[in-house]
Amino acid sequence: MSKQRTYQVKEVAELTRISIRTLHHYDEIGLLVPHGRTSAGYRVYDDDDLLRLQQILIGRELGFALEEIRRSLDDPSFDRKQALLAQKQQLQARAQHTAEMIRAVDAALVVLNEGSRGTTDMQQIFDGFDPAHYEAEAKARWGHTDSYRESAKRTKGYQAEDWAQLQAEQATIYSAAFAALEAQIPADSSAAMDIAERHRSSIDRWFYPCSHAHHARLADGYEADPRFAENIDRFGAGLTPYLAAAIRANARRHGA
Repeated sequence: MSKQRTYQVKEVAELTRISIRTLHHYDEIGLLVPHGRTSAGYRVYDDDDLLRLQQILIGRELGFALEEIRRSLDDPSFDRKQALLAQKQQLQARAQHTAEMIRAVDAALVVLNEGSRGTTDMQQIFDGFDPAHYEAEAKARWGHTDSYRESAKRTKGYQAEDWAQLQAEQATIYSAAFAALEAQIPADSSAAMDIAERHRSSIDRWFYPCSHAHHARLADGYEADPRFAENIDRFGAGLTPYLAAAIRANARRHGA
């Protein structure tokens, strides 16, 4: 067996584009403990450590919590090769779905940029989306509410450019939230709560009047329903619980 290479923490950070602070945190919680240290006490990683780190990043991309990832990797029955093959299939399926949604967004942009209303096949802007999958459940759960009726009333009149603008606005908000998460900004900080307020305002503007108390209830649903979490976590692994916490903090800030 060939001798493994070794890397100090700065080299791992440069190689993987993960902050040194994050690597230190992974060590502290037992998620990625380097195989050794120098005489001066600096962390030293080897190739096996980097392969484990890749598994951590894949797990995060697929939406798993850090503790779930740690338990999986520390399980004596864990098979890295089999895990990679299974993860490859999951990522390929996600990539195909994402590609379909990108084509739908591109079709909407054509409508907006070229003014091709009446000539573009409008079905193209919905490729990759399957709202019918949730419509029956949504109506059964919330059809009696004013919020559901108001949302149905508003969205019925939306055109392609409305949906494109809505998607872009939501993507900007979720991306800002994930950037805050990556920067380790506390969910109850003013910066994170301001992002949560933008999220609430977007719902209020596009769908129905959304009070801060109702927004907090939505946050509970985001965490409880894996379908919501999967949709939010497309913008970054671990985003759902972070955004939910920021929403609740923002609700408390506004007395809800």
